[in-house]
Amino acid sequence: MTSDEVQALAGAPGTTDPGAPARARRPRRMDLMTAIPRTWTLSLGVAGFATVLAVWSVVTYTGWVEPFFLPSPSDVGRAFYTLVVDFGFLQDIGASAFRILVGFALAAVLAVPIGIAMGSLRVVQAFLEPLIAAARYMPATAFISLLIIWMGIGEAEKAGLIFIGVFFPLCLIVADAASATPKDYLSASYTLGASRKRAFFHVLLPATMPQVVDLLRIASGWAWTYVVVAELVAAQSGIGYVILSAGRFLRTDQVIAGVLTIGVLGLITDLFFRTLYARLFPYAERIAR
Repeated sequence: MTSDEVQALAGAPGTTDPGAPARARRPRRMDLMTAIPRTWTLSLGVAGFATVLAVWSVVTYTGWVEPFFLPSPSDVGRAFYTLVVDFGFLQDIGASAFRILVGFALAAVLAVPIGIAMGSLRVVQAFLEPLIAAARYMPATAFISLLIIWMGIGEAEKAGLIFIGVFFPLCLIVADAASATPKDYLSASYTLGASRKRAFFHVLLPATMPQVVDLLRIASGWAWTYVVVAELVAAQSGIGYVILSAGRFLRTDQVIAGVLTIGVLGLITDLFFRTLYARLFPYAERIAR
């Protein structure tokens, strides 16, 4: 028996039958870079949260872990209710959200155009990239003392820390996204008679901005991290302040309630940027999520 006959009997992918009609292979859900139905996305996302909640419930309600170290879901829920009703937790959430809005918005407004300029103009990249790359390795927390000296302990200091934590890495990743624009796009536009200005606004920007919005979604997570750090120092409000105060009194349930609140707010922020991406850039190729 020849090798071709063996492949035919085994149904190998390499089998060719000139007389058989061509049949496209049906996509499989586990294939690399293959989209799945939206219902699957939602169901699997809910299943992930349900799994964590189930494990958490098992280890707490059965007494495997002491409540002091890990309170049960119901204890955390009661702690959240107490924080909202008795301690004005909603005002703390608003204070943290305002600080993120100011610091993150300022960082994005400056970092996006600077990053695009660095990625598209080599002279700008050569001048700015070494400075920004060096600043990126300086931890934002190291600037807390300087920010207190320069700005005091008010809102400006907290927004300034968020700005420092987000601005420098965002500049570099936006520059990388802009530099990844295929040069064939620009060459084709020049061939069709486009000027540098038209090529920038009508070719480079439309190709880069979808990635920029995705990068802003990622950078928003950095902002939530730094707002908690900022509120651990000389703050009288905010989610970080509540977490620190609860930790001093060993209220693990309130600490976890504060941490979970940040997670929920982060998911809302993530959903906002995903929706913005879908509305602004329907032409961008992306695996359905």
